[in-house]
Amino acid sequence: MIARTPEPPYYAVIFTSLRSDTEQDYAATAERMLELAREQPGFLGVESARGADGLGITVSYWRDEASIRAWRVQAEHREAQRRGRTDWYRAFRTRVAHVERDYGLE
Repeated sequence: MIARTPEPPYYAVIFTSLRSDTEQDYAATAERMLELAREQPGFLGVESARGADGLGITVSYWRDEASIRAWRVQAEHREAQRRGRTDWYRAFRTRVAHVERDYGLE
C-alpha cells in the first residue's frame, strides 16, 4: 500500500537490504518493528517491497530528524538492528532524505 503522507516537508528513511539465508525470528521481528514504529512520535507511514532475489527496500516517513534519531536509538529497534547485522542481512544501506515535493495519482 502507498503511504499517505502529509504535505511536505518531511523526511524519508530509505533502508535497502540484501537478505541472508537466516529466517529465524525475522518475520516476527519485522512485524514487531512495524508495530513499534507506528507508535513512535513523528512516524508518518511506511512502504516496503522485497524481490525474489532478496533485495528489499523499505521507506519510512518521519515528521523531522529528531523523530528519526529517537527511532534509531529505541531499545527494541537497536536489538533488531544488531540481529540484522549478525543474522538477517548480507548487506544493507540506510539513507535519510528530506522530501520537498510529493505528488501523484490517488
